Amino acid sequence: MSIHDRDTLGAFVASAPVERAGASAGPLAGIPFGLKDLFHVAGVPTGFGHPAWLASHPVPDTDATVLTRLLAAGAHLVGKTHCDELCYSLNGQNTHYGTPVNTAAPGRLPGGSSSGSAAAVAGGLVPFAVGSDTGGSVRVPAAYCGVIGMRTTWDAVPLDGAVPFSPSYDTVGWFSKDAALFERVGRVLLADDAPAATPRRLLVGNDAFARALPATGDALQAALVRVADAIGGGLEGHVVADEGLEAWMQDFRVIQGAGIWATHRDWLATLKPEFGGGIRERFAWVSTLTDEQVAPAARRRLDIAARLHDLLVDGTVLAIPTVPGIAPRTDTPVPELEAWRNRCLGLLCIAGHAGLPQISLPMGTVAGCPVALSLIAAPGRDTMLLDLARQLLR
Repeated sequence: MSIHDRDTLGAFVASAPVERAGASAGPLAGIPFGLKDLFHVAGVPTGFGHPAWLASHPVPDTDATVLTRLLAAGAHLVGKTHCDELCYSLNGQNTHYGTPVNTAAPGRLPGGSSSGSAAAVAGGLVPFAVGSDTGGSVRVPAAYCGVIGMRTTWDAVPLDGAVPFSPSYDTVGWFSKDAALFERVGRVLLADDAPAATPRRLLVGNDAFARALPATGDALQAALVRVADAIGGGLEGHVVADEGLEAWMQDFRVIQGAGIWATHRDWLATLKPEFGGGIRERFAWVSTLTDEQVAPAARRRLDIAARLHDLLVDGTVLAIPTVPGIAPRTDTPVPELEAWRNRCLGLLCIAGHAGLPQISLPMGTVAGCPVALSLIAAPGRDTMLLDLARQLLR
């Protein structure tokens, strides 16, 4: 039986069925997985969450590097997973293809843009699935769906054969419920089998927790203690953004938006595709950005990145809520979702600005729905986070 026969969640792309067997041996031998529909699979059209994109681009003739690595490790591709329209949303809703079901929080959004991958893992369709993360597209659905998710250090995993979005922020990520499997997948994608570094200090982002809803902070207190015990130290509070996370978020939106427009302006201007609410307005906005807006934001980003790199030396780990609270309901009005998106981006932009690895761990609940704690480390310390997550969730 194919994955499409079993998919009652709307997680997989029915118009592009694909199945590819991996190598007969390897660390992921025989394990099925889903692949977000912005990664190319030779001979299979890439939809990028929009029928106009699907119709206007040639079928790729080469596989994405991510796919090549997973197949070589023995994993078995069973299908491509849905994403938001051109991946420009954190909700998981797609006006053309629907909203994948969040089995961890029924009636609530799965998060996006890697919505299908997260929903497929949360719903037990596959043990792991691959996504991408530019502004939170793995971390948000991981938090909403109660699974482990990670954005890697920027440029740590090649994005050859993936549709670019805002390249200075684009990263590879993935999902699983199983921390040991999650680590094995990460080792394959990162092509890194060296011993993991040892975390030595835990910082708690006080301003990040202040941006979360009080119930979220309360639900994650026990998780913070578990992380501190695993590292072998106390809970040391720290203000991440002296200027305020709201200011960091605004700079992120401008820089990301400029990158999106530079990458896709010709296609957008030529085809004038239709988008759903929220996404439509964001694409209209990015077309208005000027150098006078972008240049100072880019300079501030360099300073932010340098400060974060200095902060996270010598095995320091920063703990923050992944997102401010539980997944919004699927019928939440667009203006409320836009306000919530910006509140989320104030947390998500921290790792994004500095190209840092961040792992989201389902370590609490509020009103029966998952909330997640994120751990952030210095560039290149991805495997340190993977090893720590495995210890925490075993």
